[in-house]
Formats: sequence, structure tokens, C-alpha cells
Amino acid sequence: MRLGIVITDESYLSVANRLLDAAGGRGWETLCFLTDTGVNLLADAGFVERAKACPNSISLCEHSAARYGEGRFDLHALGDVVIVGGQYQDAELVRKCDQVLVF
Repeated sequence: MRLGIVITDESYLSVANRLLDAAGGRGWETLCFLTDTGVNLLADAGFVERAKACPNSISLCEHSAARYGEGRFDLHALGDVVIVGGQYQDAELVRKCDQVLVF
């Protein structure tokens, strides 16, 4: 099973972390796309550790990062962990995943 998770608001941090943990516990592959203020999940050390455990499973909208994330996290330091792109990455997630949850 490949689960896609789209996060559109930073208030869903705990939901995202619980879903990533639960899916991993079941052996499911997860892909996650961060957009709008959801990019600020990268300011959370726990979320970043989950991302580091599965490099390139997290992608984000570069425009949202510039607009909402400035000063909240170091995108350059995460270059080997997350994919910086745009809505194309969201489309790829939807195409590749068996199920997609949007928050």
C-alpha cells in the first residue's frame, strides 16, 4: 500500500506525525506533499526526523515555502531530505499512491 498525505495547514502537524507513524508500522510506503502553511511542518524536529528516515518521501511547494516558511526552517539544510518543487509533485503523489488523504 502506498499512502499519500497532503498537508495544507501547519495545524495538522500531530495528525501528519501520527499517520506517518501508523503507516510505517504497517509497512506502508508514504509520500507527503506540503503546501500553503503546511510547509511549516519542516520547523518541527520530530517531523524532520521522520522525513530523514525516508529521504525524498516528502515534497513541498517552493512558492509556499518562500511565502509562509521564511525564517521558520532552513530549506537548504533539508536539500537531501525533501524535494523542493511545485504542484507537479502533488500531481505525482496522486498518480503514484493507492489512497490520498488531504488535510
